[in-house]
Amino acid sequence: MSSLKEQLSQLTADAFVACGYDAKYGNVAVSQRRELADYQCNGALQAAKPYKKKPRDIAQEVAAKLSEDASFAEVSIAGPGFVNLRLSEQFLSSHINHMAGDENGRCGVPTSQEPLSIIVDYGGANIAKPLHVGHLRAAIIGESLKRLCVFLGHKTLGDVHLGDWGLQMGQIIMELERRNPDWVYFDASFEGEYPSESPVTIDDLQEIYPAASARSKSDPEAKAAAQQATSELQSGRRGYMALWQHFFDISVGDLKHNYSQLDVHFDLWLGESHTQPLVADMVQQLIDDGHAIYSDGALIVPVAEESDKKDMPPLMLVKSNESIGYGTTDLATLVQRMRDYDPDEILYVVDGRQQEHFKQVFRAAYNSGIVPESTKLEHNYFGTMNGKDRKPFKTREGDVMRLDDLIQMIMSKAEERLEEIDAAADYDATEKQEIARQVGIAALKFADLVNHRTGDYVFDLERFSSFEGRTGPYLLYAAVRTRSILRKAADQGLQAGDIIAAASDEERELQLKLLELTDLLRFASETRAPNHLCEYAYSLAGAFNRFYAQHHIINEENKAQQASWLGLSQLTVDVLVLVLDLLGISVPERM
Repeated sequence: MSSLKEQLSQLTADAFVACGYDAKYGNVAVSQRRELADYQCNGALQAAKPYKKKPRDIAQEVAAKLSEDASFAEVSIAGPGFVNLRLSEQFLSSHINHMAGDENGRCGVPTSQEPLSIIVDYGGANIAKPLHVGHLRAAIIGESLKRLCVFLGHKTLGDVHLGDWGLQMGQIIMELERRNPDWVYFDASFEGEYPSESPVTIDDLQEIYPAASARSKSDPEAKAAAQQATSELQSGRRGYMALWQHFFDISVGDLKHNYSQLDVHFDLWLGESHTQPLVADMVQQLIDDGHAIYSDGALIVPVAEESDKKDMPPLMLVKSNESIGYGTTDLATLVQRMRDYDPDEILYVVDGRQQEHFKQVFRAAYNSGIVPESTKLEHNYFGTMNGKDRKPFKTREGDVMRLDDLIQMIMSKAEERLEEIDAAADYDATEKQEIARQVGIAALKFADLVNHRTGDYVFDLERFSSFEGRTGPYLLYAAVRTRSILRKAADQGLQAGDIIAAASDEERELQLKLLELTDLLRFASETRAPNHLCEYAYSLAGAFNRFYAQHHIINEENKAQQASWLGLSQLTVDVLVLVLDLLGISVPERM
């Protein structure tokens, strides 16, 4: 079934055609002035010039035609030619009951008639390094986009795309050899089986990597050794590969634990290393086809175009020391993805500072034929989470904060907030802890996602964790409160029924807000912007509060009216929980 907006646009387009005008002028939009209309069409203003008529004259013709349709209670003209549409109560009730009667848990939202195959690349975590706040936005935004694509019916895979094959691997290997020169992994002549148990833990790696990185930066010889080790690892040296596998296995286990705390879940746990078998053939093909050339001892792919307004550096394939970089592995990843999944779209949810890099990779992929023009490659970039000093968020000591520490800080604040509002006071410790986790994650995610992904924002723990205002905890409380109303009604034997004509402007506004759901989800998906979901959830909660303030549902004596209001309340909480879930936010049963 098409959305309400699509149905109204079709009716209006038919009216334009019936009056002798092109159907393209029939698109409608939600009215920004609900006291005047529910929806509005501005097509008459657009049609005036090509048809050499006054827009108001065109609007009058179209309005007269639309007035014949029972879907509308009123059709009027405003200003120079805006066509205002007010829906009939019968039309509204029919559509709102269709939403409420959806037994598939979709609240009337249809799946796409043309489902796509989509890969969302949104992790970018590094092996042997702890997750920090810099990884937060990719995880939160990417998870929401993936969930939205899945819900709309697209075959969608989320890929963490681990950083597991770069210089940091060589740095760690050399640091371990410096500390443990007798380990069998460093004996190039060893031909036996390597230990199955890792000689290092995740805590060891998280101490070793900073030390190895610092040594490489301060000691030219250490840097050269790390570069050589990286090259040998990438060439398949057995001992280094065995060590790397240990790094990979213990790191992935730790990453899964940390991501799960955020309710972030990936379908694919692949990394740069998984593309290595493809690199040699890909590079040779690029050379043979003339797309890759040698320059100063390095192999590059020129990607500059005449239309570029600034210099566009070439994509580096193979460095002069024969090692490969991110450009090569990203290109090989596209080879692998096209071979294994043949996706229609690949969305990269990666820091905005990588815009030039992805332009290089995308151009190289399209120009070389690795990716056909029919496959859409998008860099859905994002800004930074900053402290109150407007600089990237850090600890009080000036260090980059670990994500696990940030999560614990958020949960502690959530526990404080719950005590302040005297919520969950009588619950057992396990339930209270889980509610605090949900409140904390809601605070963290909503504070991020309510901003358009391309912008920076300031992290403000006090404001984000509040149960008042445009926050995640406020929306959880709104959903839980509505569920409480429904439980109280059920305890009294009251049941939801068909939703009848609105008894007030507040109720009508709530019904109209609910009916925006399908178009809202599609728009958020098309623009890759979860902030629209946040704004919708907040406005829906507000609309319900205004409705509930006017109508005492439990005490209503008219049983048909009471059952209708209970049905509307149930639909509201269903929609709110659905939208929050698409944001990656779970709602507790009670608080």
